[in-house]
Amino acid sequence: MKKLGLILAYSVLLLSSSISWSGDRLDKSKMVELLHGIDLRIRSSGDYKALFYLEQREKDKADLVHEGLVYRRDADEKLIILFTKPKTEAGKGYLRIDKNLWYYDPTVGKWERRTDRERIAGTDSRREDFDQSKLAEEYDPEFVGEEKLGNFNVWVLKLTAKPGVDVAYPVVKFWIDKATSNDLKRQDFALSGRLMRTSYVPKWQKLYSESKKADLWYRQEIRIYDEVEKANSTLVIIRSVDLHPLAENMFTKAWLESKSR
Repeated sequence: MKKLGLILAYSVLLLSSSISWSGDRLDKSKMVELLHGIDLRIRSSGDYKALFYLEQREKDKADLVHEGLVYRRDADEKLIILFTKPKTEAGKGYLRIDKNLWYYDPTVGKWERRTDRERIAGTDSRREDFDQSKLAEEYDPEFVGEEKLGNFNVWVLKLTAKPGVDVAYPVVKFWIDKATSNDLKRQDFALSGRLMRTSYVPKWQKLYSESKKADLWYRQEIRIYDEVEKANSTLVIIRSVDLHPLAENMFTKAWLESKSR
């Protein structure tokens, strides 16, 4: 609770609209609608570019700090994570295309295929922390109950990955604010049932999307705590978002390789 108190002390920018169902229990259709609503708020109908800050803390080690850019074309499920700082990491990056995640290291000029369990830049973050949201498509929800999370009244759901879907974690426990329908906390579990990481979202932000004709929302800050290596934590901050169209040929191996030359 001490950890939670510190996190929720940050200002939380929340969505004004909400799904206001009465009753103590959500049925399956309402839970799916709730997850779908999160997916729609985050999804861009056009292109998306974000500047991010990524910090990893580990016991008895110097903090690792990265900066970079995220490029998304949600309609085609394309994603690039390109590191720009520090200098030793500049040009390294990830490319997701045709549902495959590739990692490129310009120091060896080599591409390697990775899974959604990949630790981004060796941190506790995963691809899904930077990408569009597909909760309703990838998970089956089960109602757990209602709780107080700090000052927030929340629904708690258990999400189980659908058969054949490749996700970072097959089981997720999800805390959703009843007043806004924004997710505030999640716990990720291995198939064995072991808790792997806990993350909090103390800040949400939005901007108007011309192509969407509606607001696009994003998790401006994510604080991730490693539940296996207890001293480890990761901070993800999205510093700015640009929704202007990107070059048509961007989402290719050749384009990412050109950024390191």
